[in-house]
Amino acid sequence: MTQALPASSPPGPARYGSRVLMSRLWHGYIRVHAWTLVLATLVMVIEGSTLGALSYLLEPLFDRVFEPGGDASALIWVGGGILGLFLVRAATSVISKALVARVTQVATRAMQGDLLRHILTLDGGFFHDNSPGALIERVQGDALIAQNAWSAVLMGASRDVVALIGLMVVAIGIDGRWTLAALVGAPLLLVPVLVLQRYLRRKAWMLRDQVGLRTTRLDEIFHGIQTVKLNRMEPYQAARFDTVTSRIARAEVRATVARATTPALIDVVTGIGFFAVLMLGGREVAEGDRTVGEFMSFFTAMSLTFQPIRRLGDLAGIWQTAAASLERVFGLMDTKAVTRRPTVSLELPAAGAPEIALKDVHFAYGDQPVLNGISFVAAAGRMTALVGASGAGKSTIMHLLTGLVEPGAGTLEIGGVDCTRMSLADQRRMVASVSQDTALFDEALRENVTLGRGDIDPAALQDALDNALVSEFLPRLASGLDTPAGPRGSGLSGGQRQRIAIARALLQNAPILLLDEATSSLDAASETLVAKALNHAARGRTTLVVAHRLATVREADQIVVLDKGRVVETGTHDSLMARDGIYAGLYRLQFRV
Repeated sequence: MTQALPASSPPGPARYGSRVLMSRLWHGYIRVHAWTLVLATLVMVIEGSTLGALSYLLEPLFDRVFEPGGDASALIWVGGGILGLFLVRAATSVISKALVARVTQVATRAMQGDLLRHILTLDGGFFHDNSPGALIERVQGDALIAQNAWSAVLMGASRDVVALIGLMVVAIGIDGRWTLAALVGAPLLLVPVLVLQRYLRRKAWMLRDQVGLRTTRLDEIFHGIQTVKLNRMEPYQAARFDTVTSRIARAEVRATVARATTPALIDVVTGIGFFAVLMLGGREVAEGDRTVGEFMSFFTAMSLTFQPIRRLGDLAGIWQTAAASLERVFGLMDTKAVTRRPTVSLELPAAGAPEIALKDVHFAYGDQPVLNGISFVAAAGRMTALVGASGAGKSTIMHLLTGLVEPGAGTLEIGGVDCTRMSLADQRRMVASVSQDTALFDEALRENVTLGRGDIDPAALQDALDNALVSEFLPRLASGLDTPAGPRGSGLSGGQRQRIAIARALLQNAPILLLDEATSSLDAASETLVAKALNHAARGRTTLVVAHRLATVREADQIVVLDKGRVVETGTHDSLMARDGIYAGLYRLQFRV
């Protein structure tokens, strides 16, 4: 079985280091846009360099223009230079954001597509262990957060680092001693920042887990809205949802405080630096050793470093958020299905309805055994019914036949071929199924029958609709086969949904038909119509039927009785009644005979 996803922040060191995460992000999704990013970086370099140029222009503004008897003509080129810098800054800001946004959106789309495609390759055990809400947040939330945070880091690192370098060059060029004085408190940041980054990574993990749980709660509420309303569960479900959102709110507040702490510490250090510069430089200007223009240029350069340094400090927190989401994304991508299946089938059964044989098959969900040495043969082209109490293993056998789960031990053979020698695609190509919970998509009935296949022969489609008795109710629908099914098929009755599912199975033209409680939720009239359609579907196919209503399996060629994961009786209805065993007891209990 596949491993379950990590459900909470990993204890101790992160599962992936920042260098690994950046490498996988770059090689997987960013490198293909390298030239666009080079252009964006060059534009951001120009944008960042404008701050250094602006601070540099302040020296001639004060020393040549504002001094008594200054050169008024210099006002034109100094003022024009400052105006030009702001125009360049405005244009480069728009261009760089547009370029990075394009790369981010394309990369996010690619990551989300890769995640979904990978999840679809995993086996049924994975989906047994991981809720839809958690998976939705991995595909939707984590990928989006990771890419948006990465784009913020890229833009900040490119623009603000260049701005900071330019401003520091101007400051050092004016006076190196003043610059050292301004940076006197910088070493005080090292330890607090490292501690905060670890804290932020843990909080980001916890927050993403809680957001996934919130999505799961909403999915359960809306999917089971009828149950919620009929059982007056609205207050209970709202309270459960409030509990999750309260955890999210607390985690968001704590993460926000942690992210804000680094810029706040930078403010403190900057204040110390400004005080030191005022004490040192102000005295020298007052004594006439330095000019006002030099001091104003230096002070402006150091003042302008304030915002880039704060943003760069904040980027460390943003990266930790991105790193947590990237770790969750790549953790999902590294989750592999444990399967013995080849990519290409090594052997396939002969054409036609095959015999199905289970030989000493064992299976367990985690530590809970479900099948305990099941063995029976379903004859080719015949109907075999599986009956027994709930939890006896009937539906699990259906899952084995469709490849949703794999035997823990024993052998499943189709047409004399061990299924481990077939690819999952080839095995599933041989099987069509109709279950109690018919899965219809919120699309037109045509798409729900054809399942997106564009190569369906119109005559074959019409035959499937006729044999499934879908043609009987289509004229009563506003748009016929183009009528929307509604969310989860809510636009149709139970009997109509089942007949759509049967038409879907017939159109697959598979040699094996699986019917898992296909009529159990229907009223008598609908059950009669669906049973008639199922008889059409079963002709010429090896059919396995799971049913609690024993009246529906009386005509089966073979009835296999299961109890606690074992085969306890096998035979026809008449032979099992004559044996007076478990089947006969169940039959008498249902029909009071």
